Amino acid sequence: MRFETKAIHCGRAVDASTGAVSLPLHTSTTFRRSVDGSFPSGFEYTRDGNPTRNAFEMAMAALEGGEDGIAFASGMAAIAAVFESHPSTGSDRSAG
Repeated sequence: MRFETKAIHCGRAVDASTGAVSLPLHTSTTFRRSVDGSFPSGFEYTRDGNPTRNAFEMAMAALEGGEDGIAFASGMAAIAAVFESHPSTGSDRSAG
């Protein structure tokens, strides 16, 4: 599949509840809870994940040839995540 085709189609699907072919922007919302307090849609807080963000991450992963993608609010957030996930930045800083 060509890059241009991926850019248009990856991460998109017809909205099952409305039939919309263009993805709506979920900038801020709350999500339905079940009686037991769980979140049946898999979304609980908009900043952690929402349908718009998931579609963007899927599209970026496809365009970059990856299996998965992670979106951050800023470049500094992405840099911080990289440094914080590195094994040498753990709580034991006395060795080295």
